[in-house]
Amino acid sequence: MRLLAAPPTTPAAAPGRLAALGRACRRHRRWVLAFWVTVLALGVLIGGRVFEGSVAHTASGGAESAKGTAVVAAADPSAGSITAVVSGEPVDTSAVRDAVTGTAQDVAKLPGVLSVADAYQGGAGASALRSADGNASLVSVRMADGATSKQQDAVGQRLAALHAPGTQVTVGGDLVVQQEVKAQTQSDTTFGEIVTLPLTLVVMVLVFGGLAAASLPVIGAVASVGGALLAMFGFSRIMDLDTSVLPIATVLGLGLSIDYALLMVNRFREERGRGAEIAAAIERTTATAGRTVAFSGLTVAVALSGLFVFTSPVFRAVAAAGVSVVVIAVLAALTLVPALLGFAGHRIKPPKHREPDEGFFACTVRLVQRRAVPVALVCVALLMAAGAPFLSAQMRSTGAAALPSGSAGRQVAEMVQQRFPQTAAAPVTVVVQGSEQAAEQYADQVVAKLPGVAGVRAVQPVSAQLSTVEVLVHGDPQGAQAKRVVGELREHRGGLNTYVTGDAASVVDFQHELSSRGPWALGLVAVGTLVLLFLMTGSVVMPVKALLMNLLSLGCSLGALTLVFQHGWFAGLLGFTPTGGLETFIPVLVFAFAFGLSMDYEVFLLARIKELRDQGYGCREAVQLGLQRSGRIITSAALLMVIVFAGFAAGQMLMVKEMGIALAVAVAVDATLVRCLLVPAAMSFFGEFNWWAPAPLRRLYARFGLREHVALPPLEEETPTVSVPAPRSPVAELATR
Repeated sequence: MRLLAAPPTTPAAAPGRLAALGRACRRHRRWVLAFWVTVLALGVLIGGRVFEGSVAHTASGGAESAKGTAVVAAADPSAGSITAVVSGEPVDTSAVRDAVTGTAQDVAKLPGVLSVADAYQGGAGASALRSADGNASLVSVRMADGATSKQQDAVGQRLAALHAPGTQVTVGGDLVVQQEVKAQTQSDTTFGEIVTLPLTLVVMVLVFGGLAAASLPVIGAVASVGGALLAMFGFSRIMDLDTSVLPIATVLGLGLSIDYALLMVNRFREERGRGAEIAAAIERTTATAGRTVAFSGLTVAVALSGLFVFTSPVFRAVAAAGVSVVVIAVLAALTLVPALLGFAGHRIKPPKHREPDEGFFACTVRLVQRRAVPVALVCVALLMAAGAPFLSAQMRSTGAAALPSGSAGRQVAEMVQQRFPQTAAAPVTVVVQGSEQAAEQYADQVVAKLPGVAGVRAVQPVSAQLSTVEVLVHGDPQGAQAKRVVGELREHRGGLNTYVTGDAASVVDFQHELSSRGPWALGLVAVGTLVLLFLMTGSVVMPVKALLMNLLSLGCSLGALTLVFQHGWFAGLLGFTPTGGLETFIPVLVFAFAFGLSMDYEVFLLARIKELRDQGYGCREAVQLGLQRSGRIITSAALLMVIVFAGFAAGQMLMVKEMGIALAVAVAVDATLVRCLLVPAAMSFFGEFNWWAPAPLRRLYARFGLREHVALPPLEEETPTVSVPAPRSPVAELATR
């Protein structure tokens, strides 16, 4: 009898549904890859249609300004106007007169045109179409409500073809601004993707030390963007998607997809380094890192869900698109990445050495723990000081100023404001439901006498029973005086049914919505986050502490946003012209997105610390090892996020630039000052109290708590020996693992 080693045993399968999902995606990787290729192809094909179907408005849904605008739009057969500025030669020059009147007559015959006005038609309105110096005039074309984009383009092209010696023609107007906003937003989104993807690939090559591992997160991110475009296209069929929603949702999906795939690939390499075969490494990766991805996606979705509390279409559109993008990013990480690992796992090099327990992050934590209180106080003081400028932030509706300075729409808007003030949009407009005579009487007897009103410019009839009263104010058209005038007009309606609209009224309505619904949104996000973190940690102290720290880092981001875009810091370097304030809805979106991303890193760090705590480490040691083992991946993920956001901040649209800068600052501050200094200092200060919870909640956690890491079966098992008959062959083969 001879002793032979028993045949090798396959390691026990990792438990749980996520592990089963990883196994299934690896086995059926061709089908999974085909599905995501189809998703990407459809996303690319309809990507442009998503931008075409978007709308350029940020009105507060249900607010008085939005209702008034809707009432006028329903009664006015015009969809908007296209305006040409003819400058360079005196208006009364015969050549200029002939060119303008001839072009106006030709344009009036084009389909979709309601009316054409120029400076030579006579009447009271003609003088407003001449500049004060007599060297420029306007040609204003009102387009019908059903005019197509091709008809609008035909009018713009005919106006641009106007030619007279010595003159320059610039075509703009609100319809042109809307088209340019869509085109520029799409261009910025494409530019951001083209710039960030190669840079992220380079960074991940440095992180992983190989092209195969580095390319997987990029492939996953590209597929996720295709899925995001599909999701937003679906939402555009059932609700209005603001143009600004599209790049915001895209940048979120791109950043999250890269982060999640990075976590998955990093864990796969760790499992391979422990000796796991490719199949086992994939299922173990999905069981562990997959749980992190799923939990992170849930926290980001909770943060974005707070936007559903608001009534403004832009907030609800961002919430719907954002949550769907998060879901797609999670699905790509849990299905596409395992499938790709099944194809290319053999080409991904495992780490040569395991992550040491001694290193930069552990050393940093020990230094912080020796001076926990001073470090915490200094960090809190710095974050509060950085956030202080936001207390003086001014909200503005930027309009055409959101476009780059070289765009025709913005140039025309600025020229109209400076040289044709009588035709520029009034700071405040009152929509009066009643006869024109009643509107004029109200304007003379009530509006003109209110404090802060500089005068009534015009009363314009829209229909037999609807008129608009254009109100002028002293000072900034969207400043404090204009906002007070809005309040006065809403208190003194002269017994008529009126709606106070205009940019100043829109800002007032936005601020009212924030003050009335903002606390509810914040409460929803806070409660959801506290519950999730409690279910993960079993503590009530750490969730509250994490919430407060996230608010500090968010304040820092909003303070930087105010300094840059309101006060003009680094405006020349970043390539924009300050408007004197922040776009009304940007701070809310920054809060929702940055809060979710910050909680993402908080979850990853706390999960490592909690795992070590459960293994019996003390609080100080758990924090040291937790940051040492997760610091590298958190820093890498944060760097990739900053690259993504900076790529979009390099675009030309002001709103996209604001979001990119704010989120880049939030992630950078959170991954450095907060995670490396403030969190260790605070946890060292609280000590064992970090894990405190009332007895009823401890029992609740014991029953329903979510463990971030699952217990995996060992990769290697002892090989028992068995007695078998000696083989007749002269050579016996020993089974090996």
